[in-house]
Amino acid sequence: MTTCRRGVRFDGLLARITWIGHSTVLIEMDGVRLLTDPLLRSHVLHMRRVAEKAASPEAVDAVLISHAHYDHLDVTSLTRVAGNAKTIVPRGTGKRLLGWVDDVVEVDAGEEVAVGGVTVTATSAEHGPGKALGYLVRGSAQIYFAGDTDLFDGMRDFSAGLDVALLPIGGWGPRLPPGHLNPERAAQALELLRPRMVVPIHWGTYTRIGLSRDEAAPARQFEELAAAQAPNVEVCVLPVGGSVEVAVEACVR
Repeated sequence: MTTCRRGVRFDGLLARITWIGHSTVLIEMDGVRLLTDPLLRSHVLHMRRVAEKAASPEAVDAVLISHAHYDHLDVTSLTRVAGNAKTIVPRGTGKRLLGWVDDVVEVDAGEEVAVGGVTVTATSAEHGPGKALGYLVRGSAQIYFAGDTDLFDGMRDFSAGLDVALLPIGGWGPRLPPGHLNPERAAQALELLRPRMVVPIHWGTYTRIGLSRDEAAPARQFEELAAAQAPNVEVCVLPVGGSVEVAVEACVR
């Protein structure tokens, strides 16, 4: 079930977004299926999945990898979904995939890749050492996948006509290090991005083995902060496996 801040009905379908967990999102638009940062395993090193088991999406046209950290570039998960899909990665990361994935495209911020009738543009990200990217997906709708990033002023550059922002709001460990958005900074990002809708990601899916906590707390906090700081942005909190449809225009409540 999708939880949105206001009871709004949408007409005129443009795209569908399905949150598979952590930073893994299936974007369906204009006959194209894009998958971000696939992480589908029940255990990854010292992380365990506490959300529902992830199903592997079928017939993916392209995979978007934001950066090379193991909870975003997991070769085992990638090979389950890549098939003949184009795999778009930050420049210099392709060598990690030699022998595993055939069609790898390396990009820097600002470079574009066409996938069917959809254009994928790599965007800057602030994630400490190593190369990290976000992606702006443009077709019938415009969708921004932030990857892993902290708040930065350049987010304003992605705001024109932005329909949906997929923003990280949490993590998997006992603390969230610099280079990430927490609920407070993610709410501040909405003031820069000004999307019609935001779907929070990177929360409530994995935790460190032996750690017990309230996995839903980041989402509740983000909803409250977003309502105060960006009241015109529709907040849709999805359960793992949940979907939301992006539409032409929102009808009144």
